[in-house]
Amino acid sequence: MHVRRHTRTLLAGLAATAVLAGTAGTAAAHTGTPSAAPAGDGAKALCKRVPRIDRRVERALRRLDAEAGTRGSVARLQKRVDNAAKAGHTEIATYLRNRLTARTSLRTELRQRKQDLTAVKTWCRDHDGGKAAS
Repeated sequence: MHVRRHTRTLLAGLAATAVLAGTAGTAAAHTGTPSAAPAGDGAKALCKRVPRIDRRVERALRRLDAEAGTRGSVARLQKRVDNAAKAGHTEIATYLRNRLTARTSLRTELRQRKQDLTAVKTWCRDHDGGKAAS
């Protein structure tokens, strides 16, 4: 039960982040008033958060890549799609297929994020945790 809540929270957080990232740029472009420019790029803070971000992404990828017996896995959702199609429940199969598409794209996005994070880790190690970038 506790793991399911974290899974939902993680997926909801990722979805909210994606939505906010898309609307934040649009909202800033339409306001017409200039906002205060950031003083830096936040490298020091990001370098500090890298281990936690890495654990969170890795945990989500493990769950998505797990066997069909694991809730939240792509394999489990694929099995549900197959079962619904075999039973002739076309509306349910369509709904689950759309969820499967979203979950598969999330897995792809998280794998890319993992690669990007590896590059950030290397940069942070080479630049003293981002202290020199401030």
